[in-house]
Amino acid sequence: MTTWTCPKGHASAESDFCDTCGAKIGAAPVPAAAVAEPATVPDAAPEPSAEPPCPNCGAPRGGSARFCEDCGYDHSTGRVPQLDSPLPGPPPGRWTATVFADRVYFDANEVDGVTFPDGAPEQTVTLPAPQVRIGRSSSSQGTTPDLDLTEDPGVSHNHALLTLTIDGQWLVSDLGSTNGTYLNDEDAPLTAGQSRTLKDGDQVHVGIWTTITLHAPSD
Repeated sequence: MTTWTCPKGHASAESDFCDTCGAKIGAAPVPAAAVAEPATVPDAAPEPSAEPPCPNCGAPRGGSARFCEDCGYDHSTGRVPQLDSPLPGPPPGRWTATVFADRVYFDANEVDGVTFPDGAPEQTVTLPAPQVRIGRSSSSQGTTPDLDLTEDPGVSHNHALLTLTIDGQWLVSDLGSTNGTYLNDEDAPLTAGQSRTLKDGDQVHVGIWTTITLHAPSD
């Protein structure tokens, strides 16, 4: 398309008078300027998505941890690990755990400057469903664990979690502890959020000297 430019600078489709302002056009026609295509702005890269919060209570999820630290929601099964209704017949026996200062585990850690607590009492506790939080109590941290191992300096405030599944099995999970959670004689600790199924007689090692031995209910 050919256009003419009037004395006032308007582009006109008419060759004699400007069809914008009416001024007489005497200049030679000039080709219409190409319409510049708008620049294409690339889409911004999407922000990396964070782990969604717990769908049961809304608490933030810690990485890829299987269980919600607030309500115990199981992200693998999509359910809160608890028995929805009592089983027929008499109530089943409960699992118990023996907690003691383990000299063998202490010696394997080889921690300088820490003295083994000779004479520390052994305790047997009943494991209440659906969870038992293992750690050290702290008013400043706001932690009140179910199994308080404050005397062991190697235990984190939120160290590990024992969880009863809807199938009646106990699991142990590490909560991102500083010194790790070990099962039986394994050399490598559980990774943060990793869960393992426990059986009668299994031993969970935490801190510098603490061993927790699981006991299934007797028939």
